[in-house]
Amino acid sequence: MCVYRGMDVGTAKPTAAERAEVHHHCLDLVDPSEECTVVRFQQAFATAIDAIAAQGGTALLVGGTGLYVRAVIDGLEPPPEYPDLRAELDAQDTAALYQRLVTLDPVAAARMEPTNHRRVVRALEVCLGSGRPFSGFGPGLGVYPPSPVRQVGLRWPRPVLASRVEARFTAMLDAGLLDEVRRLATHPGGLSRTARQALGYRELLDHLEGRSSLDEAVHLAVTRTRQFAVRQERWFRRDPRIEWVDLHDNPLEALPTLLGAYTPCS
Repeated sequence: MCVYRGMDVGTAKPTAAERAEVHHHCLDLVDPSEECTVVRFQQAFATAIDAIAAQGGTALLVGGTGLYVRAVIDGLEPPPEYPDLRAELDAQDTAALYQRLVTLDPVAAARMEPTNHRRVVRALEVCLGSGRPFSGFGPGLGVYPPSPVRQVGLRWPRPVLASRVEARFTAMLDAGLLDEVRRLATHPGGLSRTARQALGYRELLDHLEGRSSLDEAVHLAVTRTRQFAVRQERWFRRDPRIEWVDLHDNPLEALPTLLGAYTPCS
């Protein structure tokens, strides 16, 4: 979600001071009223890698969005897009869409959570638009080819992770997240479907639009973020190429291990 301009506090986007100290790439690519696709991100990533290499630098890819990480590390080729069909499907019930996907492409359906509206819609969009199963495009995310990219995952005990998620969201509110969401809600063109689904933004938008109290919105945002963090870990845990570093109290615990083991790829 850091690709969206103006979505700063709720995405923990690096501050201006941090970005002045270390050059960051692939941020602020599109307005929040636009959709950012995997292909758009791949293009920005390729441009960044070329620029870093031209300066003799080494890139550090940081992220928790599993699909985007795999897309750039493994050069995934996303299936074609059918925006009109996607918009039609997006308005329908997730459970009904998932059952339809089970019929059309049981392999794809088995690879995703039945409640993940975006992924279900995307798979059906491809099935119906192309006439081919969504699972028939490429080897799929279950294949982990050799890669020159060294991957390291930082892993917290679940109770510590849960408390950190809550503290993080509280800090975001203190930093002005509600005002940021209020400002984005009046942005010309509004918020795109994808931007509106960002954790924290989605719940606070519901509050601002009168569908929940602030306390209810905060509780739901924290709960969903905890659940998402667990799903993230499960996603990355499937990748045998990732080296895991277990943390306990302080993320800087991992620094000696990372600096001692890290060797830039040629």
